[in-house]
Amino acid sequence: MKTATKTKPELMHRAENDMHKFIQDADFTDRQKLAITCRILFDKGHDSGLAGQITCRTEKPNTFLTQRFGLGFDEISADNLIEVNQDLEPLDGVGMPNPANRFHTWVYKEHPDVNCIIHTHPTHVAALSMLEEPLVISHMDTCALYNDCSFLADWPGVPVGNEEGILISEALGSNRAVFLAHHGQLVTGKTIEEACNLAILIERAAQLQLLAMAAGNIKPLPSALANEAHDWVSSDKRNNVNFAYYVRQALKNHTDCI
Repeated sequence: MKTATKTKPELMHRAENDMHKFIQDADFTDRQKLAITCRILFDKGHDSGLAGQITCRTEKPNTFLTQRFGLGFDEISADNLIEVNQDLEPLDGVGMPNPANRFHTWVYKEHPDVNCIIHTHPTHVAALSMLEEPLVISHMDTCALYNDCSFLADWPGVPVGNEEGILISEALGSNRAVFLAHHGQLVTGKTIEEACNLAILIERAAQLQLLAMAAGNIKPLPSALANEAHDWVSSDKRNNVNFAYYVRQALKNHTDCI
């Protein structure tokens, strides 16, 4: 067996190369990806009526795509997304965005590497947020969020002012996610694929944390191994492969979204 003497870094490098060699990325436009992401997250329990927003930058400076306010995640399609500017003004003059999108504009302004933002109130995230407890990452499946999720203990009330944008943008710092006490979660990504994966993981992490807290004391992961796992599952290719699987799941039931 030729691989029996290989080191873990060598085997990880080989696996990454094989992913690039054998697995092709899905070919969708950003509009289609964003619409599919809405349907994916609806199926994954992120629906909370009209609460929550999903946005991504467009090729035009200081503009982004988002849902039309009044539509649920399960109603979003590529052709009913709207493009808005930093003042939340629709560029095509049709419909309006969720006014809570204002804090997205602050994150985009202060974090130029962010190209997609997902903010939702899924059940387990919302329940954990009521305890004013930070998210604890202590399982290999959720290591993409290890040392990568901030905690914001302050809730500024109705999320339509600039105050929340300033708070969340500052709390995010160099991390990709922020856990919001008495509210929900926000994840960011360089790509839509990355943000979608993190949104699914943060709800899974909150669910695991609540179950573990009910049974005993959560034990920490070994830091070096957790950081290694974080980097391994956070590559662009891994995000694309994961996203493609979720797309196939969603399109079985939501063929109208693209």
